[in-house]
Formats: sequence, structure tokens, C-alpha cells
Amino acid sequence: MKKIVIGSLIFLSYLFFIGFFFSNKMMYIKKKSDQELMDRDTDLGLFQKSNYDKLEKKEFTIPSRFGYDIKGLLVAPHQTNRYIIICHGVTVNKLNSVKYMNLFLEKGFNVVIYDHRRHGDSGGKTTSYGHYEKYDLQSVVHWVKKQVGESLSLGIHGESMGAVTTLLYAGMVEDAADFYIADCPFTDLEAQLAYRLKVEFKLPSYFVLPIAKPFIKLRDHYSLHEVSPFKAVQTIRKPVLFIHSKEDDYIPFDMTSMLYEKKKGPKKLFLAEKGAHAMSYAKNREEYSKAIDEFLAEFTL
Repeated sequence: MKKIVIGSLIFLSYLFFIGFFFSNKMMYIKKKSDQELMDRDTDLGLFQKSNYDKLEKKEFTIPSRFGYDIKGLLVAPHQTNRYIIICHGVTVNKLNSVKYMNLFLEKGFNVVIYDHRRHGDSGGKTTSYGHYEKYDLQSVVHWVKKQVGESLSLGIHGESMGAVTTLLYAGMVEDAADFYIADCPFTDLEAQLAYRLKVEFKLPSYFVLPIAKPFIKLRDHYSLHEVSPFKAVQTIRKPVLFIHSKEDDYIPFDMTSMLYEKKKGPKKLFLAEKGAHAMSYAKNREEYSKAIDEFLAEFTL
């Protein structure tokens, strides 16, 4: 009897350790500092602090339905109804979006950049990889529409988790923008976690995910299977440009190829030849910009 009790305690301790460790790693993933982001993009020639400081920026605060504030910036130098919202990836913040902001400013768009929950200046206690973030994006979209009015022509660009958030918003919440650009998204969160477990921890997913999933559900109140751009993308009717680097070893580029195939209606695919994860623009600037121009010319006014 004593051995059974001890064995049960050891097993329960294992379950608790695995579940708590991996759910903690997801919910409270380590973030990069502002200085790290500025230094990285400055070295890449994508960020000039003096130019950024000179821009006329309107700060905004939007209440999230989850009880915290969403913080962001509106940069609107152009007399136009064309606006684009930039959604950053996990561990970074709106400073990471500045390079895309500059790209779209050059193309004549006014731009909104903002911090996802638990990133940058926004509130929120956990990161949910697009689940709660998609509703915050909806709040940002509604704010922009209120600012501009009925004449608004709106695009959304997302990178990594921001691309997942964009696709979940368009496919599960409302398909309310005029076009979307999804740069290096995953197909679904379970598949991505299984891939990272194999790469980072050399563990098969069945050792961890069946334990971690109920911990996420209990602690952060959502199910991993709900975070699935692969399911969401088939309901998106507006045009989507899918982008991914062939050299990406964090989220495999074939995930984007699968999303592209699943998407019905207007769509384009640009697979960049060079660049690690979320580096398609940094390493293929002319081709990246051209892919956007061709997409906009074909599918937007």
C-alpha cells in the first residue's frame, strides 16, 4: 500500500511539474526589451531612431473587453482613406512594427501600430498566441473605423503571432478589413507546440501536450485547439497575401503553404528565399515590397 501511495505521489508530481512548467513557459514567455529591438533593427538598417522620433505620432488607448488597456500609435501623414494596422509577433512589441510602418508609409498608407496584451505598454497578464489577441485586434479595427468613417479602406499586416491573430480575427471574429497580409503564421497552436517540443526539448508531443493542455485550460481559460488559423482561414472571403521564408526553422514554411491551399477565394503566396523566422522582409526587401505591390494591384482599389 505504501509503495502505491508513493508511486501515485511521484506520478502526480510529474504531472504537475510538466503541466505547470510548460503552461508557465507559454503564458509568461520571456519578452525582448525595447533596446534589444531597436539595436537589432538598427543593425539591419530597418530602424533609425532620429527618423522615428521626428514622426508625428498620435498615442491612443483602447479598452480591451478583458479589462486592460491596449496602447498604440497612429501615424497619419497622408490625406488618404487608406490605413493599415500592423500586428507584431510574440516576445516583441510595436517597435518591431516600425519597419513595416515605414514600408506602408512609403506606399501611401496611414499606419496604426499597437502592443498586444502583455507586450509593450499594453496591459494583460498572459500571452495566448492569438486567442484573446484576436478580440483586441477587433477593438483596434473598430477604433480606426470610428476615427476615419465609412470611407475607410483598411488592411491588416501580421507577423508570426500577429499573423495568427490576423487570420483568427478575419476567420473567427469578423472579416471586416479589405485585405490581410499574413507573414510566417503557424497552422495551429498544437501543431506548432509539437514541432517546438521536438526541436527544443527532443520530446514527442504525447509526453507533454496531453498534460499541458488541461493546465492551459484551467489557468488561462482557453483550449489549444481553438487557436487554429487552419480552421479559420477557410471562412475568410477577403484577399490574403501569405508570406514565409523558406529558411524559417522556427515555424516551417510549409505551414503557410498549407494555409494558402486551404484559403478560398482571392489569395497570393510569396515564399522568400532568404531569412530566418520573421526575417523575410529584412533579408528580401525588394522582393517583399514587390509582392505587396502586386497583391494590392490585383486585389484592392
